[in-house]
Amino acid sequence: PGTYLYSATIGKHDYTKFNLNEREQLGGAFVVDPPGGSPPDRVMVINIWSEPIDSSAGRNALTINGRSWPYDERITATMGDTVRWRVVNASNRGHPMHLHGFYYQVTARDNMLQDSTFPPEKRSLVVTESMRPFSTMAMNYIPDRPGNWLFHCHIGFHVVPEAARLAPLPPDSHDRMSDDPRLHMAGLVVGISVRPSPNWRAAARVQPRRMRLLIQEGRRRGRASRALGFVLQRGATPPASDSIEIPGSLLVLTRGQPTDIMVVNRLHETAAIHWHGIELESWSDGVAGWSGMDAAHMAPSIQPGDSFVAHLTLPRAGTFIYHTHMNDLQQLTSGLYGAIVVLEPGRRFDPATDHVFVVGWDGINLALPPHLLINGDSLPAPMQLRAGVAHRMRLVNIGAAGRLPFSLLRDSIPVMWRALAKDGADLPDEQATMRRAARQPVDVGETYDFEWRPEPGNYLLTAAIPGRKPLFVRQIVVR
Repeated sequence: PGTYLYSATIGKHDYTKFNLNEREQLGGAFVVDPPGGSPPDRVMVINIWSEPIDSSAGRNALTINGRSWPYDERITATMGDTVRWRVVNASNRGHPMHLHGFYYQVTARDNMLQDSTFPPEKRSLVVTESMRPFSTMAMNYIPDRPGNWLFHCHIGFHVVPEAARLAPLPPDSHDRMSDDPRLHMAGLVVGISVRPSPNWRAAARVQPRRMRLLIQEGRRRGRASRALGFVLQRGATPPASDSIEIPGSLLVLTRGQPTDIMVVNRLHETAAIHWHGIELESWSDGVAGWSGMDAAHMAPSIQPGDSFVAHLTLPRAGTFIYHTHMNDLQQLTSGLYGAIVVLEPGRRFDPATDHVFVVGWDGINLALPPHLLINGDSLPAPMQLRAGVAHRMRLVNIGAAGRLPFSLLRDSIPVMWRALAKDGADLPDEQATMRRAARQPVDVGETYDFEWRPEPGNYLLTAAIPGRKPLFVRQIVVR
């Protein structure tokens, strides 16, 4: 039993070579039920058709079950339902599949050779799962909050109108900044509407913590065409309107404490923020024209000079992300992203032992490999750490695309560290193991936490694809 796929090609084709002219990508699902059948589920098949127009543009059809957003199927469910999906990647590209608002459980994976069903203690709890080319997964989740949500690929080029349509946008198009979700998204996106249960009532918000976060633009720096940033107001005086932080200010929150964040848009264009991995109400999820309960109550984009208050609920401690969900490619690669650390009540964030590594892109040049920034810098200064104590290493990938293999090395040899969490969810004991810090893949929209107790010496934290020059290197000196 399991979830497989079949595919066909017309003429000669070499699957080991990346082929942008994917005209003959024919594929479908092949599901084998056990005797007696399987519980009700939904099958989603990802396909890609594309052809280049010139050296910098192409025509693309990225589909789930043969249709692209906004013309694809809408999924409906009721609070408390068990939602089961089989996701089939019949394309020769990887897809980090992200679910808004909820965690899902990966119950089985297929690698083209066999489908492996995981026992309960080995099932991952994730908000983003990396699907390699020609792979499948089975997943389930139980929605416990009503509203509209999304399930989508987190590669920016696969979900935006300027890159995921058969007719590319003209340079003066405003679709990418439209309030209409049918216009500002495209491609590998599925809409989900969860109906409230009969006795559902929204939880009261008691004495929420209040914060103010500003979206700003400053002087251009680096390779990106613009310099944008989220800046947290610290104290009574707002920051200067042209000051920016890349990545955005680290938001340190507390588990169980309701938090209201007023987001103020100081740009000259619309904006929206998605609180990635946070279990929250639909209205605050950050998809303009879609997040909310019904057509009469949809969250707007944040207009220039206006603000929006996001109501966050924080049921678990961990590492999360916040990022733009409007004009995604330009705003994201210009700096509109940041990390969130949620701590247990009574804990304080200690930067001497708690280290957040946020990876983003510095602009887009499709003719060159991506230029990566780690905590806003392409050539970061060495870190100084204390030996013999536990250090928490929080890895965050929020670039426009790219699955990054991280390694932590001493004299070219990977060190040992303990896996703690994935996407903000603590790993069960079966998975929270000591392992080599060698080529740990972190896909777009994923976070990983590890604990490391270093001995004195010199170390390197790298993101390097085997056989290629490292995309970035961070020296770490332990004394």
